[in-house]
Amino acid sequence: MPLTETEWDLVTAWVQNHLLDTTEPHDRLAEYGFPEDFVATLPLTHISSDNARALVHRSRTDIRRQLRLVEALTAVDELAVLPDIAKVREFRDRLREDYRAHAAQDTFRTCVLKNGTEAFIDRQGLRETLRRFIADPDKCILLVDGEPDSGRSYTYTFLRHIGQHSGFRPVRVTLSRTSTAAKVVRRLADFVAEPGTGPAPLNPTDLNDPLPSVDEAAHWVAGRATAAEERLWLVLDECDRLDPSSDVWDFIGQLAMAVYEHSAVHGDQAPRLVLLGYGRAMRQLPYDLRGSLCWDTARVVESGDLRSFFDQVFHESPPEVLAAGGPQQSAIDELVEVAVEEVLYAAESGGGGDESYMRRVSTAVEGAVRVYRSL
Repeated sequence: MPLTETEWDLVTAWVQNHLLDTTEPHDRLAEYGFPEDFVATLPLTHISSDNARALVHRSRTDIRRQLRLVEALTAVDELAVLPDIAKVREFRDRLREDYRAHAAQDTFRTCVLKNGTEAFIDRQGLRETLRRFIADPDKCILLVDGEPDSGRSYTYTFLRHIGQHSGFRPVRVTLSRTSTAAKVVRRLADFVAEPGTGPAPLNPTDLNDPLPSVDEAAHWVAGRATAAEERLWLVLDECDRLDPSSDVWDFIGQLAMAVYEHSAVHGDQAPRLVLLGYGRAMRQLPYDLRGSLCWDTARVVESGDLRSFFDQVFHESPPEVLAAGGPQQSAIDELVEVAVEEVLYAAESGGGGDESYMRRVSTAVEGAVRVYRSL
């Protein structure tokens, strides 16, 4: 099971106090088996707390690196004689199991995410589209359309899951009718700007023609994302909520071109752009991008999708009550039908709340999975 944020805080403290409490951090990390090229990219200084945060931050981008870091801590003599070593070894064993599980499974087919608490239902088309999109260096822009409340924004949940296993981090800005290019750039700047670089270079009021500043801002965002320590995917959500006259449309087109151009030069280190709620009838992206686009269409979950979801989940981890002598197919089939009926009833009754249909379905599915795993 992955470590929680609180547990990573503990790891950071151990790294600071026992691994990097030294005036020669580069030599220390080399001594404990960290690769030379990995150490060379770390912004190490004479301040152990900063060095610890930098090492943990970079290690968390990949499960193999996470395991390597915690395994190194178990070998530190100063830590080995302290009571904390029991917790360090527990973390190591959990990450080893997590690594084995990830190596053995197809992460694009995962149904239950986030430590088994968050469901991602169906979207088989999206799963395979993402597989191809990640593998194809010529594709850099993913567009997801579909009817409102069909789960377009739900895509972001799966992007976060895939990013943990494919070495990228999605960062999202949710759009609205009042969004402006300046607001969107400043939100993206929070993710891509280095500390101390100041505000994003977009102030249309200083120019007679705002378009040059929009172009400059788009290239600034793409450039900063390319230079970031980790690979970033820039996600603009709910594009269909934009006002038709919004200057955000101009910015989206310029940003897509900037991502395309950075990809040609920097390859996989350049960001990718994801546009959720971007319909095929909306403003067209520049013609030059036609070979760099991938499309997916979201649709509302139906009973057949729920049946496939529960069938996979129940077979992958049957409860002990069904596992004696092997899973009982008829019992699992019966549980699947009960779960589908309960979820549809809960989603269609609505409960008097303001949640969308897809959100009600997801909540009910996650509840059903919790009940199943308690059997």
